[in-house]
Amino acid sequence: MGINVMVADSSHTCFAEQICEEIYQSSLERKTGIAKRTPEYICEKMLAGKAVIAVTDEGEFAGFSYIESWGGKSFVANSGLIVAHKFRGMGIAKRIKEQTFRLSRKLFPDAKIFSITTGAAVMKMNYEFGFRPVPYTELTDDPEFWKGCEGCRHFDILQSHDYKMCICTGLLYDPKEHLEIHHPDEKED
Repeated sequence: MGINVMVADSSHTCFAEQICEEIYQSSLERKTGIAKRTPEYICEKMLAGKAVIAVTDEGEFAGFSYIESWGGKSFVANSGLIVAHKFRGMGIAKRIKEQTFRLSRKLFPDAKIFSITTGAAVMKMNYEFGFRPVPYTELTDDPEFWKGCEGCRHFDILQSHDYKMCICTGLLYDPKEHLEIHHPDEKED
């Protein structure tokens, strides 16, 4: 069975409710915090070209992720990474993460990309893409971002720590830390 990973568009909005349910069920199973999203919100991301989806050749939903810009577009969050239960363990999450990362870099080339997660697998993937763990003070201070955490079961922890720490680990990719170094003695093509 082939699984295609692509930037989502209007043809994928039919999966919005299924995506929300998959995210919610996974958070219950793992007893992790997760910001709840509505199908309308997921559709907005798809229609804006700010979501990545995995769909089988037969048209079955396999996985999803989306991006959102914050702080005047100086920060981009990679969020909502989910793989449908029956497709887990097939490397789809990494393919979605890679496509989401590329989309973030394409749409916001100078922005710092961040992710907050409790999942070891997501942390590992982020490290492989050059993310590093950071305190929340290095993430966006845009209050609208932190409002998205209100649906999380751990929101009271975040709020009681003045939005400076929580259960999730903050991970950051700063494009300025990944510039190619030009060596003057190397010949250019």
